[in-house]
Amino acid sequence: MEKDDIHIINLRKTAAKLEEAREALKKIVSNGRKVLFVSTKIQAKNILKESIKDIDMPFISERWPGGLLTNFSTIRKTVKKMQLIDKMKNDGTFGTFSKREKLQIDRKREKLDKIFGSISDMMRLPGALFVIDVKKEHIAVKEARKLGIPVFGMVDTNSNPINIDFPIPSNDDSSTSIKKILEYVVSSIEEGIKQRVSDKEKEGLPKKDTAAEDAKLTKKARITKKADNKQEELSKKIEKSDDDTKNDSVEQEVNK
Repeated sequence: MEKDDIHIINLRKTAAKLEEAREALKKIVSNGRKVLFVSTKIQAKNILKESIKDIDMPFISERWPGGLLTNFSTIRKTVKKMQLIDKMKNDGTFGTFSKREKLQIDRKREKLDKIFGSISDMMRLPGALFVIDVKKEHIAVKEARKLGIPVFGMVDTNSNPINIDFPIPSNDDSSTSIKKILEYVVSSIEEGIKQRVSDKEKEGLPKKDTAAEDAKLTKKARITKKADNKQEELSKKIEKSDDDTKNDSVEQEVNK
């Protein structure tokens, strides 16, 4: 909506779209998939890092490395280089290098960590992409669309939501707006994580031995039936005894 050359976002639509996104994110995370967060905007970097620090999700807050999704296998090789350097430092191999070589390796490690450190644990393609500024991060959106990865995004009035699977109408320039949207999204992901944990616990419960249960029930039924038969026989004997007594009494009356 536009008023006096100022674009106004309908918050009712924002709330409705947030609810749609919540359900979808919850389902994706409950299935064990990761959500990759993307925001290279200066005003959003720290907010993003702070918001998702407790949910263990990968994120990109520096420049988007081209081919991160469409050329994921190559990106993984680059990440492994960083992990190899860490391994050399742990096993003592790093100590065998000269001072100059160590400096070069450290610089390379620092550079790799700046770009790929936040996705080093992402072993496979993410289940979804969450983008704070879909216009700025158009390359990330394009790669995700190419691979059929659902895209969630904050869509401002200067952006086209047509390529976003779950657009959330909102101001992607306001720190307050970004923080509020992320709080809601993170809450949805936490729900999905809890649901996955709950489902795993249910799967881990020992299954009942149906055959044993059936055997117990059958045995119990046999015992009950046997007891009923005995009770029935006893009742018949009592009835017969009563009839005999009555007959004797009648005969005595007749003979008098």
